[in-house]
Amino acid sequence: MRYNYLAVEGNIGAGKTTLATKIAHQFNGKLILEQFEGNPFLAKFYENPEKYAFPLELSFLAERYQQLKRELAHQELFSNFTISDYFLNKSLIFARKTLNPDEYQLFITLFNIMNANLPRPDLLIHLFVQTPRLQQNIKARGREFEQQIPDEYLDKIQVSYLDYLKQQPQLRILMLDINKLDFVTSNNDYQKIIEAIDQDYPKGITRIELS
Repeated sequence: MRYNYLAVEGNIGAGKTTLATKIAHQFNGKLILEQFEGNPFLAKFYENPEKYAFPLELSFLAERYQQLKRELAHQELFSNFTISDYFLNKSLIFARKTLNPDEYQLFITLFNIMNANLPRPDLLIHLFVQTPRLQQNIKARGREFEQQIPDEYLDKIQVSYLDYLKQQPQLRILMLDINKLDFVTSNNDYQKIIEAIDQDYPKGITRIELS
């Protein structure tokens, strides 16, 4: 793997955790997985977004920051690189769509303080998946609190991701359209992703549609 630190991003159900795990296992990488299932606000947020958006986003930001600061400070002796299934900046992407303007401004202030202390990934891999496919993946993995996520919410997050990434020229971003792939069950499809990742990309967004 040519990159020392990779982060995999994308909408809910895009396959971030699965891809990061497969890559880490194949190439002997240190794997960082987001710990979200124990968040006490997550299920409540899906039931009442207006009431629980702010505590949810703050708790996610704190948990992500603490985990990344801890894990990225210590490279495991026998690992060749580090790969995570999230990037701290996803906190901004979700908060932008769930918080009111005053809450969002406070959130940005806190985010900037934390983000200044963390390294940026050498390559940010964004998995682009259309909403119908996202819903299929969400239903297939069967997390109860996710089953009622409306298409409109996924659409908003998708737009927020794309808008944010366009404003990050300092990052090396590989946007992979994987709507026609099934890298979970097809090793051939998975290898197409690996071949796409194993290239030297310039800063900014590089878009690739895989089929």
